[in-house]
Amino acid sequence: MLVPVILSGGSGSRLWPVSRHLFPKQFHDLTGTATLLQQTVKRACQVASKDRVMVLCNEDHRFLVSDQLMNSGAYEVEIVLEPKALNTAPAITVAALHARQLYGVVNLLVLPSDHLIVSDEKFRNATEIAAHNASQGKLVTFGIVPDRPETGYGYIRRGKVLDGDCGFEVDQFLEKPSQAVAEGLVQSGDYYWNSGMFVFRNDIYLDEIKRWRPEIYQRCVEATENITRDTKFTRIDPVPFSKCQNDSIDYAVMENTKNAVVVPLDTTWSDVGSWSQLEKVMSSDEEGNVTQGDIIIRDVKNSYIRAEQRLVAAIGIDNVIIVETDDAVLVADKDRDQDVKAIVQELNDRSRTEAMVHTKVYRPWGCFQTLDSGNGFQVKRLVINPGASISLQLHRQRSEHWVVVSGVANVTCGDETLILKPNESTYIPVDTKHKLENLSEVPLEVVEVQTGPYLGEDDIVRFEDEYGRV
Repeated sequence: MLVPVILSGGSGSRLWPVSRHLFPKQFHDLTGTATLLQQTVKRACQVASKDRVMVLCNEDHRFLVSDQLMNSGAYEVEIVLEPKALNTAPAITVAALHARQLYGVVNLLVLPSDHLIVSDEKFRNATEIAAHNASQGKLVTFGIVPDRPETGYGYIRRGKVLDGDCGFEVDQFLEKPSQAVAEGLVQSGDYYWNSGMFVFRNDIYLDEIKRWRPEIYQRCVEATENITRDTKFTRIDPVPFSKCQNDSIDYAVMENTKNAVVVPLDTTWSDVGSWSQLEKVMSSDEEGNVTQGDIIIRDVKNSYIRAEQRLVAAIGIDNVIIVETDDAVLVADKDRDQDVKAIVQELNDRSRTEAMVHTKVYRPWGCFQTLDSGNGFQVKRLVINPGASISLQLHRQRSEHWVVVSGVANVTCGDETLILKPNESTYIPVDTKHKLENLSEVPLEVVEVQTGPYLGEDDIVRFEDEYGRV
């Protein structure tokens, strides 16, 4: 049996301003087909039953994951919540223990949620070979056959060929090299890009993590002893899990084990770690440009330009990245795109919200978008999904005015309940319990005007909530 484990805990800071902490790259459609998470789930479901697929994500992203799974028809996929982001070794250990509880000894297929793979057929073939090796007690990693020198990836040097010509022993893992070293590695033909994708038996992996990182193993055993489930989510015990050391599977296990093997995967692949890496797997024009959105260019070469909200025009540039969103614009030399992470760090240091969220923020009931704000006021557009509602709540420091734009709203305000239709409005005083419901089969759109001395999202006291939020 094969159990896919999809890791969805990354932040993708080098893809700012599109990727942000509360809406990272795996939840975006970067290629015009589906989000990276949806593509990964589809790939997993081609090699295993949907009801055996497991997605690990953090608390902040749980409703995004749930919505994207539902929108892609993957209702049966299990969502396991990580109480704290602690890298891949603890996450995979939890998945291995949980899979053992559910199925006994099985092969795990570990996939990051934010990779692009062009050929699903080649992926399926490589997975079959990897599963065969895993059944023999090997810990298998996929090695991407490189088509160019790349300094943004780690490398794997292959060793002795396996019986049946079904892969190679791993001779060495290498960190990200310099350009000159990368050129030599590719020319030798003995090296692959380290993909971060794995297949191994859960019992074999657990033996290895117990040997090399006993503390992580023990904490994860304790965390999975009392697994609970609420609404759509599987929860582990946060106290022991949060005490795990932050460690990757590469450092914790793969670079220590004597049972590592590599199976080549010869297809167009990217971990989409930066804008230039995304550009390399997309179609370009005759001048080497990749453009997405409303773009006009003149005398532009070798550039990536993405417009999300507005027209972007560029003249006379070469080797440049331009990415536009509704509240930020990135302009960078392509050779410096790894430094985007430093911009995100500076935004965090300045407590700027542009590192955390977009102006459009998703909630389990729908979404809201900030339209305007100033001293003592804020204007938002709320979209409530059919059959959904915000929680029964109150605010200590702000009042709200609601104007229905489309749909029909069922409003609770204190002890009063009323129905509002388009062009009708109501007022929610400060410190008053209220609730907004959409009982219809079409989205409800409401313009909300907030006034008060403090307008932060944490000024919410919830009394009841169908989504399990505090």
